[in-house]
Amino acid sequence: MSAFLYEALDAQGRKTQGVIEADSPRSARAALRAQGMVPVHVQAASLPGGKGLQRVIWRAPVLSASERAVWLRQLASLLLAGLPLERCLIALAEEARTPEQIQLMAQLRAEVQSGQGLAQALGDHPRLFKPMDVAVIAAGEQSGQLGRVIDALARDADQRLRLRNKILSAMLYPAIVSLISLAIVMFLLGAVVPRIAEVFTASRQALPWLTQCMLGMSAVVRSGWPWMLLAVLLGWLGLQAWTRQPQRRARWDAFVLHWPLVGRMSLLYHCARMAATLSLLTGSGVPLLRALQTTADTLGNAALREQALALADWVREGTPLASGLEHQAHWPRVLGLFTRMGEQTGDLSGMLAQASAHMSEDVERRALTLTTWLEPVLVVVMGLVVLLIVLAVMLPIVEMNALVR
Repeated sequence: MSAFLYEALDAQGRKTQGVIEADSPRSARAALRAQGMVPVHVQAASLPGGKGLQRVIWRAPVLSASERAVWLRQLASLLLAGLPLERCLIALAEEARTPEQIQLMAQLRAEVQSGQGLAQALGDHPRLFKPMDVAVIAAGEQSGQLGRVIDALARDADQRLRLRNKILSAMLYPAIVSLISLAIVMFLLGAVVPRIAEVFTASRQALPWLTQCMLGMSAVVRSGWPWMLLAVLLGWLGLQAWTRQPQRRARWDAFVLHWPLVGRMSLLYHCARMAATLSLLTGSGVPLLRALQTTADTLGNAALREQALALADWVREGTPLASGLEHQAHWPRVLGLFTRMGEQTGDLSGMLAQASAHMSEDVERRALTLTTWLEPVLVVVMGLVVLLIVLAVMLPIVEMNALVR
């Protein structure tokens, strides 16, 4: 039997949708009529090509990062409770909130029913499930510990979300203050200063240099803001086009790692995620070489991705992982230290997890320190800018009063 998505009208005329099992669309419609519903639309769960869902759903992901973490947690709980995988997917389809999520669950269930493993079914949706998810779940299926490894995968997803949310929360206040400050300055230069300048122009008085500079900036803001906005947009689009080439992207990402303040924090963030991924994969029974290759695919920084792939080549030739980390340029010293301890004690997965926790705490501490310094700096800069604007307006007034006396 296959899974079919349906839309139907119940006895009260309300539209309902869900998933039903049948041998054919005709049988699915007959089953719906037998339940007292009028079928409106019946469609096979599997789209043509198996990967069409990502091509159809482009406005937003079917599962957001938080929804993915919840989905993994629910799946792990059901499997650990002893439910068969197919029954778990049915229960998750019933809990789905959107038609796209219902369709995804139906596709996964149909693929599992056809004889595919869960890892292979998830691999057909690369925009929703990362290579790490597929590798970990494949290892769980091979070892017979699917529920345990999915539970570990869910915990890892929760930790990623927690770290990301802490960084975003730390950066939220400075970002809001910066936007408000910029809006105030633009308003003063674009609306207030020009009206006051009309009075000075009518008096034909020689203006101080500070006032002249402020009037020049005001003219640029009033007449040139579309060009400024266009220049920013073209610059951003140009950077995106330039970094599409893999080698250029790697150079740019390596350059970002050397930025003051945020560069080190970005490096530690990516390395913490790399250590957590390696810990999860090796702890689930994935061989180290394959774990390194999978981890490289999950890294968001192209320069670190190249280093990880080179590290995998070194390990293939027999070099210890810790030695490879210490000989490459970007990796933090703490990652190599914990890795060497793990190789010496035979607990590589545990030591990598400790390294990830250590670097995550360092990232949080650096983000908190950065925002602690940014808040007063932004306030002082905003005060100085407003003071300059006030001085530019008041100086001609003071000179006019002096001439009158």
